[in-house]
Amino acid sequence: MSKHILAAVALGFAVTLAGCNKQEAAPQQAAEQQVETAVLPTDANDQTAWKKYLAAVVMQNMQGVTTTRPYMYFVPGGDDGKAQLDRSNQLDNVQTVIARGVLPGNMVAFGGPDSKITADLIVDAYDGASAGTFKDVFVLFIGKQEDSARVRDALATVGATYRFAEMK
Repeated sequence: MSKHILAAVALGFAVTLAGCNKQEAAPQQAAEQQVETAVLPTDANDQTAWKKYLAAVVMQNMQGVTTTRPYMYFVPGGDDGKAQLDRSNQLDNVQTVIARGVLPGNMVAFGGPDSKITADLIVDAYDGASAGTFKDVFVLFIGKQEDSARVRDALATVGATYRFAEMK
């Protein structure tokens, strides 16, 4: 091999390694950024504010989670047809994820303006899930204390690490 070919291969290898180091540093830099303070929205219909609130609460509860992108589910409140359809679609999405499985170290987080409706969705979604399939997976419920026990009980058989964050 000529010196020029060896130099080109070495340069290509060095560039590849440099790129890998930058990708590895990105999650670490993101983790070092200050977590945004969660402010509970006052308008139950302001989905943008709710999603921002839920994202902030999730970031405050990432201890032990080894991924940087948790599965986050906003559960809309209300009794109108659109809200019911949105929840039905969300339930289908969650059940699909549960059926496929979630790798250990991940987080699945749920929240919305109506704690009871959110808890109902979680209980329904995990109904029939196989025992132990969520071992070492964190499941975060953002809601009211009075709904926490039944969510925790619904997750008991799947082996998830249950976390609760009170809406406040």
